[in-house]
Amino acid sequence: MGEYSNYLMMILSGLVIGVIAKLIMPGKDPGGIIVTAIIGMVGSLVGTFIGRQFLGFGPTDVAGWPLAIVGSLILLGAYRLLFGRRRSDD
Repeated sequence: MGEYSNYLMMILSGLVIGVIAKLIMPGKDPGGIIVTAIIGMVGSLVGTFIGRQFLGFGPTDVAGWPLAIVGSLILLGAYRLLFGRRRSDD
């Protein structure tokens, strides 16, 4: 039961982080709530990487909310560049 609650908390916190990133960077996104949660979860990994590489975090340190949001903003910007407006050739 404990392992499943960890996954649930990871999904919920990823969703919240993704929503905060979308609020900071408004605009139309091609993804829905699932994409928002994934961006938030992966954004916290990006934030952890940034902290470990550039801010002196130790190998077991993880990103807090601010760095997770920064990581999510980076991913959201990249996502918009890759999948944003697509032109139709009709």
